[in-house]
Amino acid sequence: MPDPTFVYVGTYTDPIRFGTGQVLQGKGRGIHIYRFDHATGELTEAGVAERVVNPSYLAFDPARRFLYAVNEMKEFQGKVGGAVSAFRIDPLTGGLGFLNIKATHGTDPCHLMVDRQGRCVLVANFASGSVCVLPINPDGSLGDASDVIQHEGSSVHPTRQTSPHAHAIEIDAANRFVFVPELGLDKVMIYELDSARGKLSPNPRQPFVTVKPGAGPRQLVMHPNGRFAYLINELDSTITAYRYDPATGRLEDIVTVPTLPSDFSSVSTCAEVQVAPSGKFLYGSNRGHDSIVVYAIDEGSGSLTLVGHEDTRGRIPRNFAISPTGAFLAVANQDSNNLVLFRVDPGSGHLTQLGREIRVGTPVCVRFF
Repeated sequence: MPDPTFVYVGTYTDPIRFGTGQVLQGKGRGIHIYRFDHATGELTEAGVAERVVNPSYLAFDPARRFLYAVNEMKEFQGKVGGAVSAFRIDPLTGGLGFLNIKATHGTDPCHLMVDRQGRCVLVANFASGSVCVLPINPDGSLGDASDVIQHEGSSVHPTRQTSPHAHAIEIDAANRFVFVPELGLDKVMIYELDSARGKLSPNPRQPFVTVKPGAGPRQLVMHPNGRFAYLINELDSTITAYRYDPATGRLEDIVTVPTLPSDFSSVSTCAEVQVAPSGKFLYGSNRGHDSIVVYAIDEGSGSLTLVGHEDTRGRIPRNFAISPTGAFLAVANQDSNNLVLFRVDPGSGHLTQLGREIRVGTPVCVRFF
């Protein structure tokens, strides 16, 4: 994979009410674009795609010609629900050319992923607890939804789990199975994907895997070797490791580990989880403790050994990304309005802050291109 040239940062631009009841005043201008020096890690401002409402999560197509952004809203074009915006990427300037916008048929879409053949965008609607599939046209624009699946049920948390809350999308390397962490149900839903038709169906061998009641599963990421998966649980601040069977789509528990130090007793919740491109280290973000936890991965068993915690130099690290080379990690600190770059030690996994912070209003997603 070539070294990235640009970094894209999604922000909250408008007020947003979270599942906790908190209302955050968005301070971003849209999708902020930075030129990235992959030798030094330096970021320089390259532009902003403005008039994009609450682009709180971003994803590229496999050919890296297009960018898709959720529009995290409770109302779109006079109807209940949010949307996804499609953009063409200028490979020379990094600029984004707007293509179109389509409804997700659910409220507060918070996460999305393009299938590995570039045929469709899959979206998790957080507030309504549903999953939407949007077909991709040849020019990169989006068609109307080809499938919408509504989750049902609840779990034990008295305020955060009274209804379903689909929180993320992950697709396996074969483009066969889709995993949807369901914070409201304490389950990871598992679907079979028909990307040609843009349809999802429950995996008949294992339609879901349950987690500890009250854990609140948020995001799941596959290991590069395709044999393991790692789930970060928002509410109880843990990470669960799984063995993965690509033939059946089944997940089998290995171990669950804490993301917080044992002596931390204040309020904190988890957000992002990523595996280093080398497959040697796992990273997760803590909002409240305001840190990145680092675990070493045993590539034979998938088990985890704690390396340590790194302060994110900001408040509420909502999201982070690792550069494709694995040399850098960028953290979006939502409440302190800053983006912080770290150099990654390839041997130990440790993070070292690199250069100055970047000031950007309510950053909530960062992506290397």
